[in-house]
Formats: sequence, C-alpha cells, structure tokens
Amino acid sequence: MNRIDTRFSELKTASRKALIPFITAGDPSLEATVPVMHALVAAGADVIELGVPFSDPMADGPTIQRSSERALVRGVGTSRVFEMVRTFRGSDATTPVVLMGYLNPVVMRGIERYATEARAAGVDGVLLVDLPPEEAAETRAVFNAHGLALIALAAPTTSEPRLARLAREAQGYLYYVSFAGVTGAHRIDTGSILERVAALRSQAASPVVVGFGVRDASTAAALALCADGVVVGSALVEVIAEAADVDDAARRATAFLAPLRSALDAAGA
Repeated sequence: MNRIDTRFSELKTASRKALIPFITAGDPSLEATVPVMHALVAAGADVIELGVPFSDPMADGPTIQRSSERALVRGVGTSRVFEMVRTFRGSDATTPVVLMGYLNPVVMRGIERYATEARAAGVDGVLLVDLPPEEAAETRAVFNAHGLALIALAAPTTSEPRLARLAREAQGYLYYVSFAGVTGAHRIDTGSILERVAALRSQAASPVVVGFGVRDASTAAALALCADGVVVGSALVEVIAEAADVDDAARRATAFLAPLRSALDAAGA
C-alpha cells in the first residue's frame, strides 16, 4: 500500500472522514507553499492535493485560474512542484500528496520520466482532470509501476457504463465532482449528491470523496454523511491569496481548515 491507501485504512479504522485541502503550488508565494502544507496537516488535513499550475486550466473556476496564473508568473512548473514536495517530505513522511493538474505537462515531460521524478520527490498520486478513462491505460500502467495512484474523477453527467468502469478501476480514491461545472461554485444540491455518492460507494473499489463547491464546515459535514471524505479548494485558495507573508498564509490556512476538521469529526461521532 502507498500512503493514500494507508491513510484511508487508518481513517476507516478510526471511523473518521478524510479532509483533503487543495492549494496551488507557488501561490500565494513560492516560499509559502511548503509552510502552508505543514499548517494544513497540523490543522487536520489527511491528504493534500497540490495543484500544478497550467496555462489553460479548463476545469477550474476563476479563483484557481487566477492562482495558477500567479504561480506561472513566478516560474512554477513541474520541476518546481516536485522540489516543493521533496522539501515537504523532509519533515513529513506520512501525509499523502496528490498532484492535481492536466495531461499536457505529463506528456511533454514524458510519462516515464514524470512518474520516476514524481515518485522520487515523494508524490503518492496524480489526478489529471482531462485524461478520460478510455485513454488512461498507458499512463496508469506507468504510474502504477512507480507506485503512483492515478486518481479518477466522476461527475453527475458521467454515464452509468463509464461510472461503473471508474468505480471498478479506482485507485487511491475516486473524486466525485459535486456538480457539472468548474471549481468554486457557491451553491450545491447536497440532497442529490448524497444519493449519487451513496450509490457510487456501493460499487467503488476505493474510497469516494466529494469536491467542487465545498466552501465551509456545514457543507463539508453534510457531504461527509455519504462520502469517505471531502475536498476543499477554491475557498481555501481564496483565503490564503491575500496573505501578507508566509506566516500569515500559514495562519490563514489553519484558521480556515480547523473548523472543517471539527465539523467532520462531529459528523462522524
């Protein structure tokens, strides 16, 4: 088992829900990324999703798009992201790190080289939002050979045959997108999500987590009723974007995430 499987096994034993924050590598600053990652873990993060800046982030809403643009201006690319993970691993050997991004940088680097360098840096999984399951076999095989999980996305618009395939092939965790759209929505229909995720969990080979539109503790707790965990991204990215310095970014991350951790633990009690 890699760190992701180990962490979800620990959570299941403890009857706890996974809290998975997303931040963009290099935002709000190059220096802040690793300290913010550590602050998130201290505040209760179980897995960290680290966004790889990309010039055409088509699945992301305005908040994460702007975050990605700022990071690109600072020169953050794949190599810099790997270095950030390597630095994080210097004092955290257990928290799973999943890179979330797009296929183009992987292909440009070469799948084999990307997987080798990602694993050496301490990455545990990769989520490529624009890689459909029908075209994922080669990438999955290479990633798996290096101990990397290829995390898959499912959405309300996913057909039943494709949903069954995603559930069957899921690795690490299956990320259920709460609505058909981009990240950062302010309103989601928790009722319909609960029903769909419950059905998905009954057939998935891996834990199912919910993301897109999780903005506060109450929403996280509501979605945790049916999911194995929740992902929070845009709301967190927005909070830390205005940080004055590294210490302020870490404080903002802690203040944002701690209430979500408390809410998830209370919901599971």
